[in-house]
Amino acid sequence: MEKLLTAQELAEILNLSVDTIWRYTRQKKIPAVELGEKQYRYEKEAVLAALASRNLSVKEEGPLYKQGRYTYEDYLKLPEKPGYRFEILEGFLIKEPSPSMHHQRLSREIGRRLMAFFDDYDPDGELFFAPLDVTLSINNVVQPDILFVSSNRREIMREDRIDGPCDLVVEIMSPTNRRKDRLQKMEIYRKAEIPHYWIVDPEENTLEAFMLKDGSYTLAIAGGPGDRFTHPVFPGLDLDLVKIFHRPVSE
Repeated sequence: MEKLLTAQELAEILNLSVDTIWRYTRQKKIPAVELGEKQYRYEKEAVLAALASRNLSVKEEGPLYKQGRYTYEDYLKLPEKPGYRFEILEGFLIKEPSPSMHHQRLSREIGRRLMAFFDDYDPDGELFFAPLDVTLSINNVVQPDILFVSSNRREIMREDRIDGPCDLVVEIMSPTNRRKDRLQKMEIYRKAEIPHYWIVDPEENTLEAFMLKDGSYTLAIAGGPGDRFTHPVFPGLDLDLVKIFHRPVSE
């Protein structure tokens, strides 16, 4: 069976913007496999056949086509679109649906435990939650789900954003684009020399903590419900993963 592609992967192959892929999907001009609400995958050959039969362009021309060249200045000009959030990863515009209810619960439960810990560990540091822009370079603008800026890095705080690498980033993986957090963003955070990167997997109920060592991320600890989550660099941090990953009975 042909590999199913995400909208981002298909856009890169066809030299189209992700917005165009989503527009063609909504207009039913290209076939898509629906995995859930606003979750789609694509078969490359089927899409090419549909584009050819409808005589649709597979290359966008003009100033609107900027994939691979988006900058922070372009990002600031993007119109607000309720129900979506945007990031720029290595010059590519990423547009994703707003987080799910479970995603928000995980962010809340992890965030309040980290806030309690950092209030004692580094009271002059600050914990922040998305949406908040973090500019790591002119072509990388991210919105981590949770981030911590230590008292030693407060100079990166701006009135409207974080400008530079923070100390800790926590990303809750999206079911529509798991590759983004585990590969694309991890590499961007590594290059930016962010010391700690944590990945939360809502489908597998796992939390992985990576540490930057000699220019690469190494796994410091990983766990799920029933495991004790302590961290070698943050003495006294002990997360109850059973409570963090708990889902209401109604779900």
